[in-house]
Amino acid sequence: MIERGHPQVSLSRQCELLKLSRSSVYYVPREQCQEDLDLMYLIDQQHLETPYYGSRKMRVHLQHQGYRVNRKRVQRLMRTMGIQAVYPRPRTSIPGDGHKVYPYLLTGLKIDRPNQVWATDISYIPLARGFMYLVAIIDWYSRKVLSWRVSNTMDTDFCVDALEEALQRHGTPEIFNTDQGVQFTSEAFTSVLKEHGIRISMDGKGCYHDNIFVERLWRSVKHECVYLTAFEDGRHLKQALHWYFRHYNQTRYHQTLDYQTPDEVYYGQPISLAA
Repeated sequence: MIERGHPQVSLSRQCELLKLSRSSVYYVPREQCQEDLDLMYLIDQQHLETPYYGSRKMRVHLQHQGYRVNRKRVQRLMRTMGIQAVYPRPRTSIPGDGHKVYPYLLTGLKIDRPNQVWATDISYIPLARGFMYLVAIIDWYSRKVLSWRVSNTMDTDFCVDALEEALQRHGTPEIFNTDQGVQFTSEAFTSVLKEHGIRISMDGKGCYHDNIFVERLWRSVKHECVYLTAFEDGRHLKQALHWYFRHYNQTRYHQTLDYQTPDEVYYGQPISLAA
């Protein structure tokens, strides 16, 4: 919205009219140093294996890999990546100010049909030089990836875009489950769900198993796609993810689905699954 070099309205006046701080306009992001990127890659790999590792244990793990790093630096990198230990503790996932948190609705629920429950999450994705974030929406029953988006920031817009695409292409679920992150508790996101009459469910604090199927998806995406290639940029990453999710939905057999593909289960005859 800022027009630099405007002949009549100065940057200061534009910021005043738009209620933006001038510092945010002049700020130039500092590129991550290569060692930080290397550390984040190792943190991401270890977090998949031991999601209960907090900054203390992650620091020890990195030191055993030969890096001289303190806990404060590990905490900063984990915040940047949007990850934290997932064992139960207070305030594990903090919504934005004034954002409503909804109860978890899936306890004891028998999930026996497509579009009964959808779920979503955000994951850090390393590139050769830098990183991006991936959001995906899946059908809980069939594990089908309904839509996905990548972004270089953890804003709400790319999450809303993915949600709107999934609704347009696949209809409306009965329940939508998320964590308590600021993107999913925001009015922009929850208002779309409410407009479609969808019941909102949110994970308990620090409950890893509440959204376990999305966590399993991240493990598959990273081990079978992301970690195999040093992506040069977002375009390269999107091309690979487009291929991978098509394979994941159409030709990758899932043991938990009785060796069927997500598409076969989503579009075919129902099988009995429990939440």
